[in-house]
Amino acid sequence: MADVHPTAVVDAGAVLAADAVVGPHACVGPDVELGEGVELGPHVVVTGHTRIGARTRVFPYACLGGEPQHLEYAGEPTRLEIGRDNVIREHVSIHVGTVRGGGCTRIGDANLLMNGSHVGHDCVVGSHVVVASQSGLAGHVVIEDHAVLGAYTGVHQHARIGESAMTAAGSMVSLDVPPFSLVAGDRARMVGLNTVGLERRGFPAETRGAIRRAHRIVFRSGHTLTDALARAEAELGGIAEIERFLAFLRKSERGFCR
Repeated sequence: MADVHPTAVVDAGAVLAADAVVGPHACVGPDVELGEGVELGPHVVVTGHTRIGARTRVFPYACLGGEPQHLEYAGEPTRLEIGRDNVIREHVSIHVGTVRGGGCTRIGDANLLMNGSHVGHDCVVGSHVVVASQSGLAGHVVIEDHAVLGAYTGVHQHARIGESAMTAAGSMVSLDVPPFSLVAGDRARMVGLNTVGLERRGFPAETRGAIRRAHRIVFRSGHTLTDALARAEAELGGIAEIERFLAFLRKSERGFCR
């Protein structure tokens, strides 16, 4: 049976794993599901149609599954799906999706959302992502695996942050951030390659070299974008990371940081 503190309020309709923990003064709504080993700290609020995966830890005053901050939302039963092994720190807010955005906000596995960060409606956050303190993701943002958002980063609606990309503290991101890149500023501009992130991820030297080469071709060669992408593919095509890098750029609808 779940360990529920006597001062917590847990609706009878909620589904709690046998080893879930609900701390003092926490509130859990009727359409919430807590997986194995989930821990809710004091004063945490989990509401809406929200599912939290195994071993995720939620710290005091976080608010998960609240209504989206969207003028057209009319109470539809949209969802929030949070994966396994996440750490969600104090005062984090994550909202359910909207019908217009597909109906679900999704958080992957093994992410760290630091204090005061916000994930808006219909966002998709991958796995092994770090969102540092007081950062905000507007609606429909996509954050790919292993990305790192520095403190006080703001991300515009519909923008994408590519895999293993990093935003410097205080970045205001209005365009897509290409995979493996480092951006900074208001509005965020390309600084270079996220070399530290590539090393920490464990890419071998050959792969890091190929990524560096592709990055230089696209952003430093002086070719038109069409020619640069074609040249990078001709020289480095067949390497999985390069294929993902080029596909991300070709898919961009907002344009990307340069």
